[in-house]
Formats: sequence, structure tokens, C-alpha cells
Amino acid sequence: MFRFTLEKTSSRARAGMIETDHGQILTPVFMPVGTLGTVKAMSPHELKESHAQIILGNTYHLYLRPGHELIRSAGGLHKFISWDRPMLTDSGGFQVMSLSSLRKITREGVQFQSHIDGSRHFFTPESVIAIQEALGADIIMSFDECPPFPATREYVERSLNTTLKWAERGKLAFTNSARQALFGIVQGGIYEDLRERSALELMQMDFPGYSIGGLAVGEPKEDMFRITAFLNDILPKDKPRYLMGVGTPSDLLNNIANGVDMFDCVMPTRNARKGSIFTRNGKMIIKAARYKDDFSPIDPLCGCYTCRHFSRAYIRHLISMNEILGMRLTTIHSLYFYQELMQMAREAILDGRYDDFLAEMLPVLDRLI
Repeated sequence: MFRFTLEKTSSRARAGMIETDHGQILTPVFMPVGTLGTVKAMSPHELKESHAQIILGNTYHLYLRPGHELIRSAGGLHKFISWDRPMLTDSGGFQVMSLSSLRKITREGVQFQSHIDGSRHFFTPESVIAIQEALGADIIMSFDECPPFPATREYVERSLNTTLKWAERGKLAFTNSARQALFGIVQGGIYEDLRERSALELMQMDFPGYSIGGLAVGEPKEDMFRITAFLNDILPKDKPRYLMGVGTPSDLLNNIANGVDMFDCVMPTRNARKGSIFTRNGKMIIKAARYKDDFSPIDPLCGCYTCRHFSRAYIRHLISMNEILGMRLTTIHSLYFYQELMQMAREAILDGRYDDFLAEMLPVLDRLI
């Protein structure tokens, strides 16, 4: 089952609800990334305590280890990792892009070498769908080629032609629409006419949702915001929009203002493990000397486990000593904050005051405290 209901708009910002076999998702939503079947440093119980509604798995990595057939035999990814809420898997297109020295793209698919042991593999639009059907996520992605930045217009156009053909082939190969929703991925780089063509051709294929790929790959943020604002007027209003791989708290809020519903990024967890913590007051580098004898919580207004029980001084000590607990506590806080930020954004949309909320939050989120 998959159903999207648009509940309210405030300017271009949208609040909605997605229904799946594993529960409801209130949007806008941030999805923690569980590349290898786990959100690093977090247990499923802790993810629920952070109010995570949906998490991601990575098709490329799970295919290589432990293998999609093993996961199928375990009853699917939900049972394998003990997560009973919605899940999304990506297609592996971004990983294929990042392995530029280890892969060869053809019309049929992508031949690549494993970054683990050098073994050779071949992904096609059909095989990527079959892998994701075995994994069993509620939302899955079409196989795409994600062009790098910078790239010439000619390269981006050739890449888009491939992505559109692959989307059509993958949709024809998809057999599990009763339990999974297959999204098309809008590509086209920073070129508005290519983005429009991509969106319109995918809409003719009638996907239940649309991802926006190929952003947050090195382009100026102004270009990212320009493209999401442009696509807001083209993509259907009654289907969810998912901006892949984004981003900082201010990136999320700016793109919500452009009509995006769904986000994912490794940033809050990866940065947290290194001691860079996102808060409602700005970004905190917890190793800074000024926190050495600061016995206040990371954020006195935050309700997460970390802020309820531990001081900045203690967390600084743990991170400085490379203690696992320090990485866990910073991750718990950052993910809780991301979920809280999405809830605040949703409430602002429902109250019809998103523009005021955006103006209030943006000057605060990017400062260093």
C-alpha cells in the first residue's frame, strides 16, 4: 500500500502524509541513512526515541554485503534489522557515480568493480529493481546515472537520456507494486530545460512519487535552490517529492520552502561522530576548549537522552578520547534535532506561517556557537 495526501500548503511549503504497509509518514520528513542496514551508532530503539519515521538502506552496499538473497531469506530488510517502520532503498546510482574509476556505463547498465575486493558486477535497471524487491523496502528507486558536477551540458544530456530509458525499463520490470512504491528520479544537472524534460517524461510513466537526484554533488547552493524551486511548478501536487542527499538544517528548510517533502543525508550522523553537532542555536564543535568546563547540556531546550543526562564538558571529554559513547551521544542529539526541526517546520506549514518560521530560523542555524 502507498498513498500520499497533501494536507496543507504555506506559500510553496507542503505538509502531507504518506501511508505504507509499515505505517504513516508525516511530511516534511528527514530520513536517517542506514547504509549497511544500520544507522551508525544507533539502535532501532534509539531511532524511534529520536522520532525517526523512516530510514534508508543502500542497494549497492547491501547487494555486496551481506547480499540481497540472504536478506530475502531473513524475511526482508525490516526483519533482518528489526525495524518495523517504513524504509526506503536507493538505487545505487550515486554510488556508481562515485566509483568513476571502477565502472563502465553502457546502454544496458553499469559494469563495476567492488570497492571491497575488486570483484566484477553488472547492474541493469531490471536487476536493481529485483534487488530492491528482495530487500522489501516500502519505497524504492529507479536506477539512474547521477552526473557529477561540474559536467558539460552534452554529458548531462546523454546521461539523462540513459536515465529515462532505464526508468522505463525498471518500471516494466517492477512486479511488487502492491507492497512497494517505485519512484522515478528527476535528473538534468543545473539545466532547467533538461530538468523539465526529465520531469515531464517521468510523469508520463506515472510513478507514485518523484525523487530529485543529481543535486548536492558540488554545485553552488544557489543552483540547488533554483532547480528545486523550478521543479515545484512542474511536478504533480498530489505526489511526494524527495530531494536525495540533502543536507544541512538550512538546506532542508530552504528546500521545504520550494515544495520538497522528503530528505535524507549522512551529514547529521557523520558530523556528529566527529564532534560537529547541529542544534537549534547553530553548529557546535564540541572539541572546542571553551566547552572543557561547561556543565550545561548541548541544548537546554532539547528533550533528547543526551541533553537530559550529560554535559558539554563530559561529551567533549568522550569525543576527545575517541570513546564510542561520545559518538553515540552526539549522534542521538543530532538526529533528535533533525526530527524536531522537521516537526517545527510541519507545524509552521499547518499554521500557515512557514515564511515567518523560515525567516526566524535561517539566521540562527548556520552560525557557529
